[in-house]
Amino acid sequence: MDYRIRGLSAEPFRHLYGLCDEELTARGAKRYTVDANPGFPDRIEVRDVEEGAKVLLVNHVHQAGNTPYRASHAIFIREGAEQAYDAINAIPTVLQLRSLSVRAFSADHWMLDADLCEGKVVEPVIHRLLSNSEVAYLQVHFATRGCYAAHIDRA
Repeated sequence: MDYRIRGLSAEPFRHLYGLCDEELTARGAKRYTVDANPGFPDRIEVRDVEEGAKVLLVNHVHQAGNTPYRASHAIFIREGAEQAYDAINAIPTVLQLRSLSVRAFSADHWMLDADLCEGKVVEPVIHRLLSNSEVAYLQVHFATRGCYAAHIDRA
């Protein structure tokens, strides 16, 4: 079964690009200079950001459905990122390097199943969860901090 992994759209974050630190603070965000790679995973390009680059730590509603699973969490985005990751049957390196929580949701945003795995072996988990016809999409989270990482659909 083919699957498609997508990063977030840059659109909801563009208004933050270039703001001064005080303006970011007023919007509940913070700028960091990347000092380790891996270490600052961008959710738009779905990759670890290179050392010396700027990232923004923001709160993102990753599960907007009107269910008890509605959720938001802190995520990094590379300041200036524009092109969202979008690939079929390709696990990005940023996911391969980490422990993951993969969560399966129905079309009406109810969690149907979930699994923990190392990113190097996530593909069989994706196939197993998407084999359930009631599953509409998957969300991947970095298991250690629980942060949203990426969205997966059937391709």
